[in-house]
Amino acid sequence: MKHITFADKSLLAGDELADVLVDYAATLADNNRADSVTFSAIGADGDEVEATYLLNSGTNLVIETSNTTLPEPENSAVVHYMQQRIDALRYPKTVQPQEPTGTDLPDFDFPAPS
Repeated sequence: MKHITFADKSLLAGDELADVLVDYAATLADNNRADSVTFSAIGADGDEVEATYLLNSGTNLVIETSNTTLPEPENSAVVHYMQQRIDALRYPKTVQPQEPTGTDLPDFDFPAPS
């Protein structure tokens, strides 16, 4: 588990979530984008919480290791979402031209030259 500090608030979350969260924030900043993500964490009082972070070019995150033995909150869906968005931003799909077929071309009837 790792401590995620954001806006003077520290939460505990799984290692994978913390690492991907920082990577996603950096990728969004590199691409002048923003997004919000909601994930499960453990608050300072030991209770499970849902946290929503706005990630953009001004996001300041600090990730620290922890020695806790608490079980990690389940965040596989949000980790998967962020990894997909990272890949989409880093490796955008290119548009390939489509070869025209006879049916794709307009049918023009030009008058015969005189």
